[in-house]
Amino acid sequence: MLVSDFDYDLLPERIAQQPLADRASSRLLHLNRESGARRDRTFREFPGLLRASDLLVLNNTRVFPARIYGHRSGEHAQHPSPRNRATRDFLRGRVEVLLTRQVSEDPMEWECLVRPGRKIRVGERLFFDSSPPSESCGAATELEAEVTERGSFGERRIRFAAVQDFFACVERIGHVPLPPYISRGDQPADRDRYQTVYARDRGSVAAPTAGLHFTPQILDEIRTRGVEIAEITLHVGLGTFQPVRVEKVEDHKLHREWYEISAEAAEAINRAKAEKRRVVAVGTTTVRTLEHAAKMDTECASLNRVGAGSGEADLFIYPGYRFRITDALLTNFHLPQSTLLMMVCALGGKDSVMAAYRHAIDSGYRFYSYGDCMFID
Repeated sequence: MLVSDFDYDLLPERIAQQPLADRASSRLLHLNRESGARRDRTFREFPGLLRASDLLVLNNTRVFPARIYGHRSGEHAQHPSPRNRATRDFLRGRVEVLLTRQVSEDPMEWECLVRPGRKIRVGERLFFDSSPPSESCGAATELEAEVTERGSFGERRIRFAAVQDFFACVERIGHVPLPPYISRGDQPADRDRYQTVYARDRGSVAAPTAGLHFTPQILDEIRTRGVEIAEITLHVGLGTFQPVRVEKVEDHKLHREWYEISAEAAEAINRAKAEKRRVVAVGTTTVRTLEHAAKMDTECASLNRVGAGSGEADLFIYPGYRFRITDALLTNFHLPQSTLLMMVCALGGKDSVMAAYRHAIDSGYRFYSYGDCMFID
């Protein structure tokens, strides 16, 4: 199966750059898995698309300001400014780090993406402050780290010097890690809007964007209709948004992402499956967590059940996969040739999903993180 089979064209102006004033006012494209029939709706209609017997599963991860800026050791000198931004930042010693996965707590080590990636070597020290990314560093250093390992495509492992409260420092100096297709810097409002209203456990570097449409009122309406709600956690990292750099789908490998399913959530999910009720996943991260948890336990896999506990999910779902837990999915629109689009095609059928994407483009839907959504049932 070729990665190019999941390609489509999208004009830049169709990529949502700002969230809507009202979370629940997004459009919703409803796709029937069996017939391929689709209907244009709004997200406010979503509670009415659920059945009283359904179990709705949410990912309650919380995004933290994981993009931090600083400078490199020994690179303080100012140079004439080249036109190329990456070269200019390198000469000025500026560095951008996106924290993607915590490896250990004592010492505090993280896997991350760095820019400029090719220039930063193992053993270098990095100093982070609250200076805006467009300015030379001038504020007092809040965090200090050493590069301990080098990976490909700008990936590094860094070890931070001990501080009293690491995450308090990150909250002060960090920036909301908006995806690169949002062509603006983060704003104060993004700290609220690039977060679900039910976010709880800190750890994600990207929002589970299907959940951004929910409001407390919508959740109350869903509960009033008799729908049961369960929460799981998957901290979004490189596994969710890393680009696919191979030609064949089967050759791609996902990065691991930490997840946890509580005993209460596992009981609700397993009860729904035993009673042949629909499990409706909100977002592809929820799907990956549920399916990974079912597949990892050999006893659960044969019974279409999940086990309680935590671990690291790296399950890559693409067409041909047999879903054990997920019966329906609420999801945003995803980048072409991405693993997320492949997962959606696996559930909804590749031809039907790609046709639905063409319809969404022709009908003026807003795409990606701050865009509209799609319900596949």
